[in-house]
Amino acid sequence: MSSTTATAVQAYAHVYPVLLLSTVALRFPALVADPVAFLSQSLLPLAVLQAAYVGICVVPAAAENSPGQGKPAPKKKRPGQKNAAAHEASPVAEAFRKLVPPLLSLLPTVLLGIPIMTIVIILFGAPVTSHLQHTLLLASHVALLAGPALVGTRGVDTKRWRAVISLETPLDEAVAAALGTLIGMWIGAVPIPLDWDREWQKWPVTVVVGAYVGWAIGKAAGLTFLKGRIIELE
Repeated sequence: MSSTTATAVQAYAHVYPVLLLSTVALRFPALVADPVAFLSQSLLPLAVLQAAYVGICVVPAAAENSPGQGKPAPKKKRPGQKNAAAHEASPVAEAFRKLVPPLLSLLPTVLLGIPIMTIVIILFGAPVTSHLQHTLLLASHVALLAGPALVGTRGVDTKRWRAVISLETPLDEAVAAALGTLIGMWIGAVPIPLDWDREWQKWPVTVVVGAYVGWAIGKAAGLTFLKGRIIELE
């Protein structure tokens, strides 16, 4: 990665949380007025933004931090292989190679993350007999906030996922952002039962805001003072 590209990626990594938070902050009145419409309309943009961030920032950083990964050993050329090598290095092939990891990061997030988060949110007190659409959309947003970066850095390695779930892995940007999302979601639920009679207290407005803010705070913490730390539960 050239120094110019690295600088651009670093700048985008710093701007990205502000960009994502602004999608909620600027349209907060719409979220309050009709949570289902807002969450439905912003779901695809969130998926695209997260996939792009994984492809631009997360996967290249993970490859650089993993010795030997992303750098295949040079092979001896055989007669007649020059054209094949040129074909493999074509812009189309290179673009496709870069598109695969971010797209794949969305598959486990959608197929596993959303159902799991729906169950977790219901177990933690979400309405069961009503507002199911609200809860499913909330779970989708939470999964898309927390999941793609984790998949981008851990892949499908079950050993690494067990370490994440048991909090036995050193904190990094992806893990801290996921934890921040869950903690923010939990804190965001606090105002809902309070007797303030505010329109924004309805389900799941404050939980959505808490998840987004928690994600941004966790991401920043994972890049700075929490980086490399291990959570001690004892």
